[in-house]
Amino acid sequence: MTHGAPAADDAAAPADPEADLITLGRRVRHFRTARGLTLDTLGEAVGAAPSLLSMIENGRREPRLTLLHQIARALDVPVPDLLTDEPPSRRAALEIALDRAQRGPLFAALGLPSVRASQKLPLPVLENLVGLHAELQRRATEAIATPEEARRANTELRLERQARDNHYPEIEELAESMARRAGYTSGALTHRTVSRMAEQLGFTIWHVDDLPHSTRTVTDLRHGRIYLPPASIPGGHGLRSLALQAIAHRVLGHERPRSYAEFLRQRVEITYFAACCLIPQSAAVDFLERRKREKDLAVEDLRDAFGVTHEAAAQRFTNLATVHLGIPLHFLRVGDDGALFRGYANDGLPLPADATGAIEGQLVCRRWAVREALARRDRATESYQYTDTPAGTFWCSTQTGTTATGEFSLAVGVPFASAKWFRGRDTTVRRQSGCPDESCCRRPAPDAAGRWQDASWPSARMHQHVLSALPSGAFPGVDATEVYAFLEKHAPREA
Repeated sequence: MTHGAPAADDAAAPADPEADLITLGRRVRHFRTARGLTLDTLGEAVGAAPSLLSMIENGRREPRLTLLHQIARALDVPVPDLLTDEPPSRRAALEIALDRAQRGPLFAALGLPSVRASQKLPLPVLENLVGLHAELQRRATEAIATPEEARRANTELRLERQARDNHYPEIEELAESMARRAGYTSGALTHRTVSRMAEQLGFTIWHVDDLPHSTRTVTDLRHGRIYLPPASIPGGHGLRSLALQAIAHRVLGHERPRSYAEFLRQRVEITYFAACCLIPQSAAVDFLERRKREKDLAVEDLRDAFGVTHEAAAQRFTNLATVHLGIPLHFLRVGDDGALFRGYANDGLPLPADATGAIEGQLVCRRWAVREALARRDRATESYQYTDTPAGTFWCSTQTGTTATGEFSLAVGVPFASAKWFRGRDTTVRRQSGCPDESCCRRPAPDAAGRWQDASWPSARMHQHVLSALPSGAFPGVDATEVYAFLEKHAPREA
């Protein structure tokens, strides 16, 4: 509908700018047919072409106010009876529903011809078409995961992991068994061993430089190929981890995810499987138990012993420390803005959370070691700190890093009583944290607030993802057209 400031004779007929032209048109048609008038007859009565009246009845043209009054007089009904948003009959309601559905983006994506909701269309057919469109819309809406739904699903997974001390023994056994059969003995898992693991399942690994932008890997189930990028993703997953995660889908018997929650669970499981292969449980536990006896536990040593990233070693430590070493702990990763990107705790550390229990995106206390580390000049090695909180005193080891999106900090921490097992326990660095009490670090000083509250206007950085629903589809965010074109290009030519 168009709106402006025309002369009264040309003003939009409905006073409400949101008035539904489709309903208006169907009400005109209803009263016209009830009076036994044809479009030609009504056109002669109001001085308008039948084609114009047809477009009005189909909701494709908005009548001028004067024409609307003329139509109302010719049909002998009050103007408000034409403008009400109530469909005049059950059939009219179905016609309106079909018309609306066929004008929407969901129908347009089907590439099908539209069906005209004329009087000749049998009522049962009309009801079936409307019902089918409603079901398509319901399924499409159901498939879209909102940020709130994803956060709830992620929170449920985090609490489940916490309840089982982040340990999945069945995945541990599968992963180590495969690695051992492929030739693993000790130390870092080699690329060749990963290739042998793929071969156990009938797959070969191919490195390509044109992997679809929306994917990390692509598996060709028909020809037994796992496609990987030619090099590791900076600040992200190494090639061994990417290959192992692709293998994990097959080993764990995953099917196409039916919901975003199932998609997230599969991601947790394949990441866990990859970690179990890169740092096999038996070798890692032997290593960690020796270091515990020596009171010299350090994430950086676990990292170097198995040739993985610091973050991978830190997260793997959370899988093993409680079950095998009897040490409760927490793991945090925060960005340079102090927002929590990933977190886990079974040691009582009160992680910041929103009303749903989600922790992602929440600001971590400025006094915590994971944020204090970002202010340090020397970042080559781990740093250590004790932090007194309302929930008790915690010791933390932190390490910083940089990705294309900015700096970040990682922390593995334990309650005060467990610090005795770790290198760095003799640090004299100690901070006091009162969070979640806002007076700790979130409430500005009264003097500064008094001077600047009404004398400043910061321009906030906008995060576009806040406005968007999460990607839909069986594999959220994956461009199927791009993937299938990629597979067509690389598939071996069949005789």
